[in-house]
Amino acid sequence: MQNLEVMVMLFTMVTLGYTACKLGYMGDKFDKKLSSIVVDITCPLLVLSSVMGDEMPDRSLILPLVGVGFLTYIILLVFGFWVPRFISKNHDDQGMIGFSLMFANVGFIGYPIVASIFGPKAVFYAALLNVPNTFFIFTAGVMLVKGEYSIRQFNPKVLLSPALIGAFIAALLVAFGVHTPEMIARPITMVGNITVPAALMIIGSSMARLPLREIIGSGKVYATSFLRLVIVPLSVYFLFRLCGVNTLINNINTVVIAMPVASFGTMFCMKYGRNPSLMTEATFITTLFSIITIPLITLLFGA
Repeated sequence: MQNLEVMVMLFTMVTLGYTACKLGYMGDKFDKKLSSIVVDITCPLLVLSSVMGDEMPDRSLILPLVGVGFLTYIILLVFGFWVPRFISKNHDDQGMIGFSLMFANVGFIGYPIVASIFGPKAVFYAALLNVPNTFFIFTAGVMLVKGEYSIRQFNPKVLLSPALIGAFIAALLVAFGVHTPEMIARPITMVGNITVPAALMIIGSSMARLPLREIIGSGKVYATSFLRLVIVPLSVYFLFRLCGVNTLINNINTVVIAMPVASFGTMFCMKYGRNPSLMTEATFITTLFSIITIPLITLLFGA
């Protein structure tokens, strides 16, 4: 019940963003600026704040977390490049569906939900699990959106993104047991906390600009959404459980993978001149239904 309440509160922030856009307080230019602030400043600081305090995360979990993260995305490659052919015969649609199945909205929604379920320190674990995401989203993700399957799409500069740098610094602080002074930790934590409401309001504002037909969705969107929110996380969870992966790592990883479609999908469509309709629909529908699916999936953790 507590997890359901958390999801309702988060979706309320999405509704506030939707209303703010309709009233003219938010919009295209403002949202782009605020998105840059969230991605490049507040989200990395949210990750850093998770390792600041009296109690440090378990340093022995650093390598297992990164390892599980890479194994997870290797598994997701099957969902991204093989499963879509059973949902649509259209090559462009297959790429959009594949991206939707592979990549979840971890930075915007995943970290806040992980913190609410497992505690603030779990954000650090989620960040390490999400490290491989940057590599795969700018290689496999771009290939799927463009419909051009070539490793040449990868740009090494993405490894220097603020989010990854934040995760690397956090890992070093934990590995060496460095305790950050409160006068530094407090402002970092305060700015990092902006991530949750700002990110969710941006999502709401972007939804306010969608035509009604894109909000309703189609059959293949609902099929994709069911796979993204239910089949993908459950497959990863039970596979790693059978393999004997640390319970806490498996639980956090499952919640991370159970998030709605990554917002990067729509951004890539716009950047590379692809039709964003299917991606936008999938992003909205999965965000809506995750209110129900995420609390249900977390019931597994008590089993």
